[in-house]
Amino acid sequence: MAERRQDQEIQQYRDLMKAPDRFEDGFGPKMIFAAIFLGFVMVPGSIYLSLFMGTGLGPAAQWVTVILFAEVARRSMKELRVQEIFLLYYMAGIALSGGILQGGLISQLLWNQYLVQSQAAISMGVAQEIPWWVAPQLEEIEAAGRTFFTRAWLGPILFIVGLMLVQRIDHFGLGYTLYRLTAHVEKLPFPMAPVGALAVTALAESRANRQPWRWRCFSLGGVIGIAFGAVYIGIPTITGAFFGESIRVLPIPWLDFTPAISTPDFMPAVPLNISFDATFLIIGMVLPFWAVMGGLVGLLATWIMAPFLYKAGVLTSWQPGMRVVDTLYSNNIDFFLSLNIGLMFAIFLVSLYPLIRMIMRGIQGRRSPEESGTLRASLKELFTRNRERGDLPILISLSIYVFSAISYILICVWLMPGDPETGAGRFPWLFFLGFAFIYQPIISYVNAKLEGMVGQNVQLPLVQQAAYILSGYKGAEIWFAPIPLNDYSHSVREFRILELTGTRLFGIIKVELLAIPILLVSSFLFCELIWRLAPIPSEAYPFTEEVWRLQALNFSLMATSTMEGSSPFMEALKFDVVGYGLIGGVIAFTFLTFLGLPTFLVYGAVRGLNQTQPGGILLEVIGALIGRLYLQRKFGHQLYKQYVMVIFAGFSAGMGLSGMASVALVLIANSMTTVGY
Repeated sequence: MAERRQDQEIQQYRDLMKAPDRFEDGFGPKMIFAAIFLGFVMVPGSIYLSLFMGTGLGPAAQWVTVILFAEVARRSMKELRVQEIFLLYYMAGIALSGGILQGGLISQLLWNQYLVQSQAAISMGVAQEIPWWVAPQLEEIEAAGRTFFTRAWLGPILFIVGLMLVQRIDHFGLGYTLYRLTAHVEKLPFPMAPVGALAVTALAESRANRQPWRWRCFSLGGVIGIAFGAVYIGIPTITGAFFGESIRVLPIPWLDFTPAISTPDFMPAVPLNISFDATFLIIGMVLPFWAVMGGLVGLLATWIMAPFLYKAGVLTSWQPGMRVVDTLYSNNIDFFLSLNIGLMFAIFLVSLYPLIRMIMRGIQGRRSPEESGTLRASLKELFTRNRERGDLPILISLSIYVFSAISYILICVWLMPGDPETGAGRFPWLFFLGFAFIYQPIISYVNAKLEGMVGQNVQLPLVQQAAYILSGYKGAEIWFAPIPLNDYSHSVREFRILELTGTRLFGIIKVELLAIPILLVSSFLFCELIWRLAPIPSEAYPFTEEVWRLQALNFSLMATSTMEGSSPFMEALKFDVVGYGLIGGVIAFTFLTFLGLPTFLVYGAVRGLNQTQPGGILLEVIGALIGRLYLQRKFGHQLYKQYVMVIFAGFSAGMGLSGMASVALVLIANSMTTVGY
């Protein structure tokens, strides 16, 4: 009997927290003070930490903001409502969003100035084709010095501001529709959503609340986070600022064993680094157990396959003595890039199969009465508004997506008009119009489904590269264009947290209108200040010095796929290996489903294959085993997951407090040195 089966863990996660029956707005005067606090306190700290250790404040800054305002309210004999706390949390998320760096979209300028000057981009011919609306050319930057206050940077700044406005509008488009589909029609569990929602309710507790355990768990996590943050972030940051040399009690970002263990005779081409970031340990307790075990399967598969592939002459780019980032890059271009693409296609096909089956049966008129009723009920649920919740009509959210997608394409047409006579360099708008309205909705649904099932998502890089190549455009400029290719899984999770906390949708719309102007100004000013303090990358920022070269190599490799002449990227893409990954992934899903085993294993395995943090996977496994073998037996599955999620939020807040204190001292010390006092 072919029935659609859910893993037992999925329902357990959905039962962790139920949405309330009553919803409130939550917006008020407190939000104005919160926007100023985020813009001028949290944003600079997050940018600095992104450069220093590779991760900004992220969720930590969100919870630090919430804690501060909650404590101020209590000292004033008031209590923040759950909805107010969520809006503070949501606003902090806007402030610290970004790409390469966390600290607002403006912080992308710091990466742009590095890329145009990097040896990787220059040697592959990419730097010379970086357009004026991304960054000035190398000569202009060297002439002006480390500052954005020049005419040459005006175009890139205006481009990023306009792009951010379109992105924030787009947030309420396809992402909202997918949230309604996955949360209310498919009723997926969203295992990571209760992390934020449970912590919000913990901070909103009054003295008379019946569940004080939430605040105790949050406090415990906060103390652990403060202590660990003081050692991991505080000591190296402060000593580097005041003594000129960082004292690192724990290696940042990792301890690299690859050159020591990976030799031609013993474990060739095997990447191994050990991370000491305790965040991975707690994440291992939070994530579904079998998803973490799947990550271990992927990591072990990498370690087992690499020596065989090297001896078989497949991993030809690896050389003895390579460190972990170079090993990962060489293995990626030789084999794992293609394998991962095949596995992602397998996930794509397996995720779409149940939906396609239902549609085909409907067309052929062979639906069972139960399925017919389910399909009608699903469509009714999708288009029915819950006015108490403040739902947007689905047609309006879809219209927003149409508007934003067309806006992206019009911006590209304006920025890339090409030669008026020959048409060379003209943006292929017709091709990407189909791309926006065919591919994007499909892959967005897959990622939203993965977010709802395992709290993670996957990307299909082959489709992006193929789209650029098949469009017929020649040159690297298209890689910087705002193609409508967005990941809506984060938006889907945020809307689910919004529902779990009982916050009306219109509350976050007000927050968007308030926060964006303040955050744009503050992000720009502090990017300017931090760039003036020291070159980026440099010894002052250990993560960027270690990893940004790899990121520049990867980006430049991809950009060569649309340039004239031979393309290193096309040489790295092996379609037979893509096929092996596709077939293997489908077989694995089918086998696990047939045996009734968790399909989380396959999702986790994709994440574990040849990824940058093998040591992070190992810490996650340790955390998962502690949770499964001890904590779950002691407290039971439901209580254990609730406890650990609130502890994780508290740990993030504690890390944020230590990080912010350290960063504040560093900025003061460096600023005083810069101005000569």
